[in-house]
Amino acid sequence: MNKLVAVVGMSGSGKSIATDYLENEGWVKLYFGGITYKLMEEQGVVRTADGKSEKEFREKLRDEHGPECYAKFLEKDICESLKENDVVLDGLYSWYEYKYLIEKFPNLKLVCVIADKTLRYERVGKRVDRPFSLDAILYRDISEIENLAKGGPIAYADYFIFNNGTVDDYYERLKVILNELDCMEEE
Repeated sequence: MNKLVAVVGMSGSGKSIATDYLENEGWVKLYFGGITYKLMEEQGVVRTADGKSEKEFREKLRDEHGPECYAKFLEKDICESLKENDVVLDGLYSWYEYKYLIEKFPNLKLVCVIADKTLRYERVGKRVDRPFSLDAILYRDISEIENLAKGGPIAYADYFIFNNGTVDDYYERLKVILNELDCMEEE
């Protein structure tokens, strides 16, 4: 069976480094946030620069379809992609999504990327796509922990990457994790 990994962590921790790396290595990357953008476009909802319209739309989806709805929406794509490829999930946020997916895909592994809070906030403030002010990222962190049960997948992760150092250190740890996953697959 092909591998299925979800990369989790707080905003600015460096999750996209892992998902982009795996995608470049031939894995299929499925992005939870892409669902929001696709459905917003289909329904004519305009994305605002402050991210408020996206947040409201995500909350509406979860209210209407349940807190695990993003996992449900991606389930078919995961099944199809796993037939021929390893798959990395980008943007699994909640304990509800994880619980839903682990029942469907018992081979799912969580890789959590961790970085010091001040470093994360600095990164988020400087990023080109969707930068956040300090107040906005503080609000987002607390909101995701309290309202999305984001801490569950982070605490329950199978593997951790500590991303306070260099990109080379990050890649070395990721390669160790991938090697362990390969060894598990061979058993």
